Amino acid sequence: MVLHPFAHGRKAATSAVLLAALAQAAAPAYSQSHKARRTAQSTPAPKVSAAPKPPDLRDGQAEARLMEVYRLAARGQGREALAQAESLARDYPNFQLAQLAVGDLLMARTRPLRRFGDVPEPDTARSIQVASVLDELRNESRQRVDALRSRPLAGTIPAQFLELSTRSRHAIAVDASRSRLYLFENTAKGLVLVADYYASVGKLGIEKGIEGDQRTPLGVYFITSRLDPATLKDFYGAGALPINYPNPLDQSRGKTGGGIWLHGTPPDQFARAPLSTDGCLVLANPDLERILHTVEPRSTPVVIARQLHWVAPHSVQAERSTFEAVLNAWRTAKTEGDMKRLLSFYAPDFQSSRKKPLAEWSQVLEAEARALRGRELHLKDKSYLRWTDSSDTMVVTFGEVAAGARTGPVKRQYWARRGQQWQIFFEGVIG
Repeated sequence: MVLHPFAHGRKAATSAVLLAALAQAAAPAYSQSHKARRTAQSTPAPKVSAAPKPPDLRDGQAEARLMEVYRLAARGQGREALAQAESLARDYPNFQLAQLAVGDLLMARTRPLRRFGDVPEPDTARSIQVASVLDELRNESRQRVDALRSRPLAGTIPAQFLELSTRSRHAIAVDASRSRLYLFENTAKGLVLVADYYASVGKLGIEKGIEGDQRTPLGVYFITSRLDPATLKDFYGAGALPINYPNPLDQSRGKTGGGIWLHGTPPDQFARAPLSTDGCLVLANPDLERILHTVEPRSTPVVIARQLHWVAPHSVQAERSTFEAVLNAWRTAKTEGDMKRLLSFYAPDFQSSRKKPLAEWSQVLEAEARALRGRELHLKDKSYLRWTDSSDTMVVTFGEVAAGARTGPVKRQYWARRGQQWQIFFEGVIG
């Protein structure tokens, strides 16, 4: 939907109050964002990184150019801001915020603007509809600027990532309060933030509970597959990455529904309003394409949080070590075939991936312990992801390999803190 026509003319006035205010906020954000991108791009990629980014991808460029328009407007460079806005709108004709910036910069020549997207008060059904679209665009612009202005400190990571195996070459975290998705690379030195993008969530917000509630789930998830865009409707844009909602924690809480994807937008739409999906996470197609060409299904975690808490990696070392001691005690009990001690690590409400209760699962554990025949059990490629809300949960993934064996099953466990004790309430083989 084009809200304003293109035009040329004299230097635009700088009395577009909200546009300038957004620009002043965006100026340092623009600088910090691009400094971070340049640093990430100039750092040699370790061997664990994915294939190089294809040269034709244009992720993040439209937003960066919009921030530059705001910055120029704030500095009183109306002519330059207009030229940049028109260029952006030509390159991305479906980017409504670019169209809006063009219109405001043109309108500012004739009269002072009271707000971003300044149009007469609605007096007809059509103008009421336009006003609603403008409100959504203002919210989108505000979310983009606020997220870039309040960037996480360099070197920090979301607190959920206690440890990530090298098998997980990338990770994703979503801050719903900022409409922001963060993409990390798992390097030899730990997680490195390589890109972040504006993302839309459910029409009714977050914390999905039941099917059809138009909310985006909160929790620790994993990308399960990569869907071929040729098999999808245009509505999903460049493609889709389903996640494993409902996960075992969700299921234990009686949550229902499914079909939660990371996906793009239809060809005539660059981005969606912050709250506009049926529960999926939606990105602009150029941004989603970067993710599609980067992440790996099955091994890429996706943390979706109401608000991310960023911490220095060393600050989670104590939590990681404390839990690792518990996991090692579980491993030792299984190695020694001490069934009484081994079963003490399992919650009474335990369910396996095959829906087996603890009484039946104990037979599986006993058979696995006998199969070790005294060999020590090793846990390889461990990942610990912690989720804390009304309860404390640890999502653990590892390869279970007996001494002398080359391979073994990849397992995922969900542990819950019950009082002072960690207990397993779900366990299953994932590979």
